[in-house]
Amino acid sequence: MKPLVSVIIPTFNCEYYIAETINSVLNQDYPSIELIIIDDGSTDKTRHIISDYKDKLKLITQNNSGVCVARNRGIKEAAGQFICLMDHDDYWFPDKISRQVAEFMAHPEIGIVYSSFTLWQSNSEGNFPSPDTFGDQLVNDEIDNYYSGWIYHLLLLDSWVLTSTAMIRAEVFDECGDFDENIPYSEDWDLWLRVARKYPFLKLHRSTTLYRQHPGQGNRKVRPIDYRTTLLINAKKKWGLCSPNGSCLSNWQFRKQLAKYHFGFGRHHLIANNHKIAIRSFLKAWFTYPFNLKYLAYIPLGSLGWRPNY
Repeated sequence: MKPLVSVIIPTFNCEYYIAETINSVLNQDYPSIELIIIDDGSTDKTRHIISDYKDKLKLITQNNSGVCVARNRGIKEAAGQFICLMDHDDYWFPDKISRQVAEFMAHPEIGIVYSSFTLWQSNSEGNFPSPDTFGDQLVNDEIDNYYSGWIYHLLLLDSWVLTSTAMIRAEVFDECGDFDENIPYSEDWDLWLRVARKYPFLKLHRSTTLYRQHPGQGNRKVRPIDYRTTLLINAKKKWGLCSPNGSCLSNWQFRKQLAKYHFGFGRHHLIANNHKIAIRSFLKAWFTYPFNLKYLAYIPLGSLGWRPNY
């Protein structure tokens, strides 16, 4: 018997993409999968499209409560030894699950197996190329050793784990908790940091996932709070800059990257004409890493009403 893998897809108003995502799960070459979809109060045809699959999946509906609540509901419903959390508009190559289960069997100490991903860009007409055209992704299968093992210190630089690529041992959630429902953004990064304090990770070099790019993505929204820098500052206060195996970032490495996030947050707000927030963020960037004078230069530019085009 193959270990059961639970695939959880939270969805909200995704009528254009949800069928392609579901089909990529049902077409996996791995035989033991349960597919759980949490419809988070969709008002378009999403729920109707999902219901057409009938007994091929389990559909749970709820009032619109956000992606964290939906994912946590799915985790509670899951019966699998391993859990995947897939975004509703992404796509898996057919051997994604089988490759990851094989790595878990070979490495019982690992908490999460994840992989590279491929950006899925639309053409000028807004259409996405067929997944079949990405055949060159099905080569060069090996472990990415740099981003494997105890990677907490590396996660202080960036959220290297795309949620749709990850497979997680079910007991990890018992040990580390589930998604923090009080965080509206970077909630996956928060989870990876907590897990990285308890478990090593393993990254597959070859892509398993097409990561769809479109204007409605959460990482393109201008937000009033810089959740990334808040998350990283709190992580450093709680756990420091070193992984459990002793691998560390220097304080200046951390500050340099933190300043980039402050600057990026400010730049987004400058484009959106939110000059006060932008200038405050540029000041934070410069105080955090004063060697980059570009951060300082943006303060008078923003004060004069200038803004970049993109």
